[in-house]
Amino acid sequence: MKRIRSTVALVCLVYLVCSYWSFGVAQTVDRSKPPELGPPPSLTLPAIQHLKLSNGLKVVLMEKHQVPLVQVNLLVNAGTAMDPAGQRGLASMTAAMMQEGAGSRDALAFADAADFLGANISVNAGMHTTTVSLFTPLSKLDSALALFADAALRPKFPAEELERNRAERLTTLLQWHDEPRVVGSTLFNDVLFGKNHPYGPPTMGDEKTIRGFNVAELKKFHSTYFHPNNATLIVVGDVTAKALLPKLNALFGKWKTGKVASSTWPSARQVESRKIYLVDKPGAAQSVIRIGRIGVARTTEDYYPIVVMNTILGGSFTSRLNNNLREEHGYSYGAGSRFSFLPMPGSFIASSDVQTDVTDKALTEFMKELTNISTITEDELTRAKNYVALSYPSDFQSVGDIAGRLADLVIYNLPDNYFNNYTKNILAVTKDDVVRVAKKYVDPEKIAIVVVGDMSKVEEGIRALRLGPIEKLTIEEVLGSKPVLGKM
Repeated sequence: MKRIRSTVALVCLVYLVCSYWSFGVAQTVDRSKPPELGPPPSLTLPAIQHLKLSNGLKVVLMEKHQVPLVQVNLLVNAGTAMDPAGQRGLASMTAAMMQEGAGSRDALAFADAADFLGANISVNAGMHTTTVSLFTPLSKLDSALALFADAALRPKFPAEELERNRAERLTTLLQWHDEPRVVGSTLFNDVLFGKNHPYGPPTMGDEKTIRGFNVAELKKFHSTYFHPNNATLIVVGDVTAKALLPKLNALFGKWKTGKVASSTWPSARQVESRKIYLVDKPGAAQSVIRIGRIGVARTTEDYYPIVVMNTILGGSFTSRLNNNLREEHGYSYGAGSRFSFLPMPGSFIASSDVQTDVTDKALTEFMKELTNISTITEDELTRAKNYVALSYPSDFQSVGDIAGRLADLVIYNLPDNYFNNYTKNILAVTKDDVVRVAKKYVDPEKIAIVVVGDMSKVEEGIRALRLGPIEKLTIEEVLGSKPVLGKM
């Protein structure tokens, strides 16, 4: 008994010592600064499988078996850049009408059938591609795929739905006249690219083209570009190649190939000097500011340094532009910048909506940051690279997210290891890289500056800055006359 008591006492003593030690260690934790971050983890995705149907239609598959869901995207090389001359908006209207009934179902019956399955089917026209998308529970995959195939291959293009879509777009055009942000973005794209470049005019079209579309033109656009040799199926979800291929072959295997002419476009002319464009919006409480120039194509070798540089300039909440205009001066709720990475050089834009009475001061701060971006610190570089690297996995949270990113792989012919190597390539960017691309792609002496606001309150201050020649425009000169609704 005495021996047992001694053992128990020893155990209690050890427990008290350990507890005291643990308590003591907890008290010595240094909470005066955040803990050191380890290296950003690399993204590791499941293997990308490249398959092909009996008619040659390419299939890109990524199996994700965590949840019983499937995303299927049909990516067709036909976007708003392929709008025929004088028919701006045709690709966009064709995509919208592909959701208005397909196969044996009219618009309401098609929507009801998708709702009954718990599936979502949509069609969207991008600049160079149109995407038909299906998101469905695995248990309804067979039925949902049949609907999806109808939408992609057998749209009905009913005339009555075209009139409804036409009326909706004309209403949207009318509403744009009261939206300074739309006015600013429309003018900015026009100034950079012009009316004859696919990145210039609004992708929806204008009043004249919208009023002119007919069913035959929509069907022709669809039949011209929708062929298996001009498309790729992207599938992500709880499926295997063995189970998937027979289903896809049954629905898409007889889709006939066709001759699709390659498209060419004129090159955009770079901004050669600084110029200001002012649009009067009487009574506006804020001024819309858009500043920029022609950027660079997605396939540039400078892609990773540009991403890091733009993160420092205006691509994050802690960026220089947002910190300056929002946090330090309180001119705006937010400011930022971005590069539009497309097959051809898109735009580089720095933008914000600022209080009317500080429009000139905000422009001064914009110019300051654009000028100083070629000077960065090692700390800024490290923080920007960590921001990009640590946030990158959030782009792959859902099967829809992943399918969307796989589209980049197809459009830009990127290697299969692109995603898994992304973090490594971002972390490899050096200070010299960032300085070099800042000097190359951000030139504050050769930019277009667009301001939409109350000119009675902002024009004098802007002129006093002497940033360059000024051209004044009306909203009607930017957007055209207001459409008269009800007149077809």
